[in-house]
Amino acid sequence: QVHLVESGGGLVQPGGSLRLSCVASGTIFSINSMAWYRQAPGKQRELVAGIHSSSNTNYADSVKGRFTISRDNAKNTVWLQMNSLKPEDTAVYYCNVVGRAVLDAIPGTYWGQGTQVTVSS
Repeated sequence: QVHLVESGGGLVQPGGSLRLSCVASGTIFSINSMAWYRQAPGKQRELVAGIHSSSNTNYADSVKGRFTISRDNAKNTVWLQMNSLKPEDTAVYYCNVVGRAVLDAIPGTYWGQGTQVTVSS
């Protein structure tokens, strides 16, 4: 199994910054990709940013130039640096990992419990 633990959410004023962290643990054989999703009240969960094992990244248009995703493959950790935050960035942010546990024949998709980010004055 793969377990994800997120941290770093909180309340921040518009224009401020936050850094989210997600650590994957368990009997991990390999990780293909790591990503951050978010879900605001009444809205569908959406992809914010993703990073492949090759370090290729992709971002939602709404966060390009403001958010940066990075990862440490050795530590099975992914970060999301969020700058110039806006009220519309308010949501629960979820860590997502596509990877394979030691006893699994094929990769699976794993989710963290979510961390609240609130941007408000």
